[in-house]
Amino acid sequence: MSRIDIPGHRETAASSLQPLFHLVSRRFGFVPDLYRILSISPHSLIGLMEMQAALSRTLDVRTRENIAIAVSEVNGCDYCVCAHSYIGHYFAKLFPQEMALNRVGRSLNREAESAIRFARKVSVSWGKVTTEDLNDIRAAGYSDAQIVEIIALCAQVFLTNLLANVYDIQPDFPEFSSVTAVHGDLIGSERSASSYDN
Repeated sequence: MSRIDIPGHRETAASSLQPLFHLVSRRFGFVPDLYRILSISPHSLIGLMEMQAALSRTLDVRTRENIAIAVSEVNGCDYCVCAHSYIGHYFAKLFPQEMALNRVGRSLNREAESAIRFARKVSVSWGKVTTEDLNDIRAAGYSDAQIVEIIALCAQVFLTNLLANVYDIQPDFPEFSSVTAVHGDLIGSERSASSYDN
């Protein structure tokens, strides 16, 4: 059970933030509880959504969701693992096996795996990566601008991870309502790695 009173539909419908809720609803088909809680601090909601909008124009959606799942797993955020599995499935068209691999810092795609591995190292080390780590991500073809974008994406995901963990927000994404359910579904996938072409 969440540790905070989550604003209901009536409260959000009357909010001056309604245009933002409309954007969120268009994206997900509903307004997730994380956004409702963020609306308690309008500046925080606006800040997150502006950051999300800016970073959506950098790395491709598949790579962004690969990274988001990996970072959320590092931070032990069940809510965000479920949220990004939902987004990954419906919007990034990621295969179940791919998302399962993302949770352990891997990918079926070599280029994506380099970004995921680096993002995971950034998250685990709080940014204190090695020179070798930087050389590896550069050797994989990522420019310094893209590396900065990966780091910025880690920071964005950290924010939602922290919020969801502090308030113990329960997953509210259809078909992705718990990490156990998601994990079981992902591991049970019969797709082979060779069938994936990113």
